[in-house]
Amino acid sequence: MKKILMLTAFALAGLAAAQDTTTTTTTTDTATPAMDSPATMSASDNYAKAQEFAVQADVAYPVPFYDRTLWKASVDHAYYAASMEAGNRDYNAYLAQLYTKTQWWINAYNAWSKLTDLNDTEKQWASLSAAKLAYLALQRGDTETARMYVDKGMAWADSASLQSIMKRLP
Repeated sequence: MKKILMLTAFALAGLAAAQDTTTTTTTTDTATPAMDSPATMSASDNYAKAQEFAVQADVAYPVPFYDRTLWKASVDHAYYAASMEAGNRDYNAYLAQLYTKTQWWINAYNAWSKLTDLNDTEKQWASLSAAKLAYLALQRGDTETARMYVDKGMAWADSASLQSIMKRLP
């Protein structure tokens, strides 16, 4: 009986500590980048920062999403770089890549659509963004939009996903 009470006391103490908001808590998004404002930096500095934060984010998070601090910082810096030098293909392609990687499908699709002469890897990323949007459109019953995304995605690169979605369209 004494052993059971001691185990129960340890278990309750552990639960109390877990619920105590004044103690140190563990979260998956503890990274807080020290950032200069992207608006005050040059396009090339923003581009370099975007790459730096992306490398850190790859290490810090198991799945890339824009709402993660380092991914957000990376995308934001890339956005500023691309906005400051709209004609710089490297900056715009990197922004499109980050949108794709962080699963921000509509921004990825729009960014890839603005670029010309995509290389094979970029065509795959662009096609993926179109496939994701086609699937979402199909899920909500919008077959016209789904077909538009499938057609655009197939123009970039054929994929099993796009083929599968195409078979489901009337």
